[in-house]
Amino acid sequence: METESEPYVRLATLRQLHDVVGELNTARSLADTLQTVADGIVKGLGYELACVNLVQPDGDLVVAAFSGNTAAEALITGRVGARASWERRLSMGETWGELRYIPHTEGWILLEDDVPQWYTEGPDPRFEDEWHPQDRLYAPMYAPGGGRELLGVISVDRPRGGRRPGPWGREALQMYASQAAIAISNARLRANMQRALVRLEREQQALRASEESFRQAFEYAPSGMAIAEMGGDQHGRLLRTNDALCRLLGRSASAIRRYSFSDLVHPEDIGTLLRTSAEGGRAELRLARRDSTYVWVSLRNSVVADTTDGPRFLLTHVEDIEERKRNELQLAHRASHDSLTGLPNSAELRARLSARLCERPGAISVRESAVQAVDKAFGGYEGGGPNGAYDEGGYGGVVPYGQGPGYNGTSGAAYAPVPTSPGSGYEPYEPYEPYEPYERPYDPYADPTGERAFQGDGFDPSSGVVPLDHHVHTVAPGADPDDGSKGLAVLFCDLDGFKSINDRFGHNTGDAVLIEVARRLNTGVRDGDTVARLGGDEFVVLADGLGATDAADLAVRLRNAIIPPIRVDGRAVRVGASFGIGWASCGMTVEEVLKSADQRMYIEKRSRKTVHRRAG
Repeated sequence: METESEPYVRLATLRQLHDVVGELNTARSLADTLQTVADGIVKGLGYELACVNLVQPDGDLVVAAFSGNTAAEALITGRVGARASWERRLSMGETWGELRYIPHTEGWILLEDDVPQWYTEGPDPRFEDEWHPQDRLYAPMYAPGGGRELLGVISVDRPRGGRRPGPWGREALQMYASQAAIAISNARLRANMQRALVRLEREQQALRASEESFRQAFEYAPSGMAIAEMGGDQHGRLLRTNDALCRLLGRSASAIRRYSFSDLVHPEDIGTLLRTSAEGGRAELRLARRDSTYVWVSLRNSVVADTTDGPRFLLTHVEDIEERKRNELQLAHRASHDSLTGLPNSAELRARLSARLCERPGAISVRESAVQAVDKAFGGYEGGGPNGAYDEGGYGGVVPYGQGPGYNGTSGAAYAPVPTSPGSGYEPYEPYEPYEPYERPYDPYADPTGERAFQGDGFDPSSGVVPLDHHVHTVAPGADPDDGSKGLAVLFCDLDGFKSINDRFGHNTGDAVLIEVARRLNTGVRDGDTVARLGGDEFVVLADGLGATDAADLAVRLRNAIIPPIRVDGRAVRVGASFGIGWASCGMTVEEVLKSADQRMYIEKRSRKTVHRRAG
């Protein structure tokens, strides 16, 4: 080409370069761009063969496109040359700007390396600038941006006219290689963007599918689900709830969104809720329904976190455990209450009594003296009435069986005298003041002043173990009925005549009698007192805050409540009752307290028999 006039050569070269560079930008994919690069050299730059070698991720170069000879294209396309072999070639021969020309006189040593090669046959050159079939010309392609990152190498062969390219031909090839590098970089970028878009679309589809799966699992879950806000002024506010939770709480979704769980939780469970929210854990607590009732639920929280902003909200699973809690309470009640009468059983009685007792310092040496002091103060086994029995004064007002007033059947009302038949030998009692009930609910761990008897760390109501320095000691009242001292009275009750009823009329009648006696005892005590069935026909009453006279009056009232006939299956049966009063005091064991009351009960029973014999 350079044999013609210089201006013409320049103009023709620029036109060809413009045309082939323009075609580079029309390719859509990386493969199309590479093939366009190879075709543009053959079509517009005057070479019969062109090969594009592209750098792979591992650094080696692969033949990515070939133009000018279909046989050669099929033979070497896809073959790989080592990076070291290519670097060796790019360091040999003559440097034509960015181009590398290796004449046949030097290139023979490259015949056996691993770079894919194609040679055409031809005569040896006759002129100095004539092209030899084994001459090699390479145009390296570097990434745009001023760096020297090698993208690939264009290799050309057999320029038209048979001569080596002149200055303008070399400049055109170098400029074309630079534009090809830009086109290849753009094609790679487009390919990467397309792959990223495809990946993003797949991720979005997966996210939409996951969100839809979560929505359906959330909305149609058989148990309650809620999403609550975390942090900030609106911490704990409910953002979203499902239908199951709305049905459970009897509230609409829009109404629930005005609340947080702290607004709905039972006041006693607020601490549990706060700990659960902070830890993202699990708890059992009570939530308020619309009708102001509470339902037991199990909360399981999962903290949903953002990788950049930290915790964002709580996903809460709300399970209705009302039935399980009810069953647990029933089982606990059955374990601690008598199945026939519904009263606390022996184990529950001992637990409640044990919670009021402690072993004071030196209790081992004090215990015996404490029992003796109680016996001495209340006419115990020594110093009592005839044959060790209580008389009217020694028992604090408890009179022999059959000589007390009747019971009118209402709690807290006055007791009228029991009518007596002529010749019965029984003298009626005068009416007395009604028994005032407690106004506060029963608390087995409270002292008579209304303060909690056990406070501080280490308190275990089930075992009665408390730190001694936090314990309010239980002390028996003094011997003087008028000194105003009060204590925990233990009334041991044994039914008289029950065995004959059981033997004569059967166990069903006996059970009915026990049930009615339990009801009458419960009716005759305050709300805070304990009536327990010890076993058989034995009952125990725990009444706190009583003096000696109060306890004796209580025993009279309870016995007179039991005396009226009991109708069972159309017949009237009647039982009596013997009461023994004991006093709980720290330094005594539960068994000692019960044994003390039991022995006093038998003293009264023997005393009544003596009175009966004398009356007869």
